[in-house]
Amino acid sequence: MTESMAIHFIISANTDIGTVKETNQDSLAVRLIGTKQGEMVFALLCDGMGGLSSGEVASASVVMAFDKWVREQLPLLCQSPLEDGLIRSQWDAVIAVQNAKIRAYGEEHGVRLGTTAVAMLLTQTRYYILNVGDSRAYEISEQLVQITHDHSLVAQEVEQGRLTEREAEKSGHRNILTKCVGVSNTVYPEYFFGDIRKNAVYMLCSDGFRHEITQEEMYEDLRPGVLLSKDDMTGQAEYLIETDKQRGESDNISVVLIRTF
Repeated sequence: MTESMAIHFIISANTDIGTVKETNQDSLAVRLIGTKQGEMVFALLCDGMGGLSSGEVASASVVMAFDKWVREQLPLLCQSPLEDGLIRSQWDAVIAVQNAKIRAYGEEHGVRLGTTAVAMLLTQTRYYILNVGDSRAYEISEQLVQITHDHSLVAQEVEQGRLTEREAEKSGHRNILTKCVGVSNTVYPEYFFGDIRKNAVYMLCSDGFRHEITQEEMYEDLRPGVLLSKDDMTGQAEYLIETDKQRGESDNISVVLIRTF
């Protein structure tokens, strides 16, 4: 692969405690990685839930586990062409261990806790995405495309035609998840694989980032033509987070942006 053909990345991450909660239970990470197969990015965003700091414990535990995978397992995988099935099996194992660990912590401390998890590996040719819960991954190029599906009660209602998308966003049940890490005996992540695009923006966000911001606003403020530098990415994310808070969002708010060029 020549230098002109290679894909390069700019990364940014923003998180805000919001206007109501006493702790920020979101945890996130984004890392630029040099490998034998060229530059890659790994990003992960987890929205924890639970009393006091329990949600923060759950989300941070998953982030640390995947960070260990990036440091220890990804370099080994990169010695051969990456395989969808191998990444899926290794990520399944990480989630299974974390699910058991978080459940055990909850039982030991007498608390109920859990976390969403949306992870993304961007290589020179492919994206690999894992999702559990209602944090989301998007691709923004000529349009804004939601890649992941929400594992929530209202998403089920929309799929079955009982609610419109707009009704779902305003529903009092919008925070009820059908799947998360740390609550059930077993959890089965959903996976999405696809071809990476040059001159695009990939975004991970917690539900707090999107409740009060329209899809049109996301596209206008985060499209590739607007995000030309790290400063642009950080500034636009901060602007949308402040807009979110001014419109009454009460949750923690987090967003990771990755620009390809």
